[in-house]
Amino acid sequence: MDVPIWLTNSRTRKKELFEPIDPDNVRIYVCGPTVYDRAHLGNARPAIVFDVLFRLMRQVYGPEHVTYVRNFTDVDDKINARAQASGRSIGEITAETTQWYLDDMAAVGVMEPTHMPRATEFIDQMIAMIADLIEKGHAYEAEGHVLFAVESYKAYGGLSGRSVDDMIAGARVEVAPYKRNPMDFVLWKPSEPELPGWESPWGRGRPGWHIECSAMSYELLGASFDIHGGGNDLMFPHHENEIAQSCCAHPEGGFAKVWLHNEMLQVEGKKMSKSLGNFFTVHDLLEGRDGQAGVPGEVIRFVMLSTHYRKPMDWTAEKARQAKDTLDHFLSLTVGQELGAPSEEFVAALADDLNTPKAISILHRLAKEKNGPVLRGSLELLGFDLTTLGSGWTQPEKYEVLDQLADKLAAVRGAAMESKDFSEVDRMKAALLEAGVEVRMSKAGVELLPGAGFDAAKLEGL
Repeated sequence: MDVPIWLTNSRTRKKELFEPIDPDNVRIYVCGPTVYDRAHLGNARPAIVFDVLFRLMRQVYGPEHVTYVRNFTDVDDKINARAQASGRSIGEITAETTQWYLDDMAAVGVMEPTHMPRATEFIDQMIAMIADLIEKGHAYEAEGHVLFAVESYKAYGGLSGRSVDDMIAGARVEVAPYKRNPMDFVLWKPSEPELPGWESPWGRGRPGWHIECSAMSYELLGASFDIHGGGNDLMFPHHENEIAQSCCAHPEGGFAKVWLHNEMLQVEGKKMSKSLGNFFTVHDLLEGRDGQAGVPGEVIRFVMLSTHYRKPMDWTAEKARQAKDTLDHFLSLTVGQELGAPSEEFVAALADDLNTPKAISILHRLAKEKNGPVLRGSLELLGFDLTTLGSGWTQPEKYEVLDQLADKLAAVRGAAMESKDFSEVDRMKAALLEAGVEVRMSKAGVELLPGAGFDAAKLEGL
């Protein structure tokens, strides 16, 4: 499919035409979760955003020509602390929480990537990379630790756009007497007997966080690949450190050509925080909590994609309700319809820096045109397989009434614009609102959606 794809590269801070290194093997790496607990709602945003990217690349280049890697960090101090606090083994905790993550992401429509490497499967490769960095003068051993020498990589700070001095002034860096420079970061650290560890040339220990992604991306994608993604909270220090150690270990490659970062998530206008009582996991939403009904995974996905990935996203209960109504309407139009090809305009919207809000506006237009096959095909490209929704999700007959009234209101509105008498428009709007109908009027036309208190009996007078 010959569609130009434009992506905003965090490294250049420009929207650029995407030109793959090898069109027969488009390669993507995204930082995955640290598996010590349930995925919270913020964790779902990058998973969904880069799932859309994966689907778009498969649509444009062909499924067999796209390789997507998303890792699991299964060796980490948070995991160690959870194991010690619970008395359970680290392996048991990571196996359980990894499956939780996969189940929750599947529920919000996220496809499994091509590869899902676990950090513990690549310890030998990490040790080899660290040894190579020492040999090339980019790392040094100190008191059982191995640290990357930031000053040895002159381009350090290129992604975040800050100098080393600015980073030291603006960041909380670990002060340690064995560091040559406060910004030097750990590649390997010693493990106490009760903690997981592996034998290495520097003693029994475990890897630092940053080296994991460098080693795994090199093994699975090579010294150069197309896209590296993640939340913008990872830009510094994690992604900055990945670039430094990867480019120094493999100067023959360019590491990631394009960097994509999604913005963070809020809940009801506030940063998600346990202290504010607005912190919840994807599982909490799916299953329901505090007496609230569960939210279908498709609704969670739709709310997430209603905001552009480079803008902060605010999760609200009202957005979830509106998303449920919209999906309900879309489903009523696609029941029994053949699966058509997605709209070319829809694909072009996604290819314009993953403009999911624009793509959703096109879905609304397709719904207005009652183009069921194309609507269904477009929804599936966005990750909505409406055939999997449970019974009782939709009541198509109520939409037939609302579609008829939408056409009538559009006609009345058109006549009113000629006569300048809007009394009948106002009367119809008031009656619809009284019946619990959400009225959306724009240049594109009129759309009516059932609200939370929708009562079809109140429409009889219309």
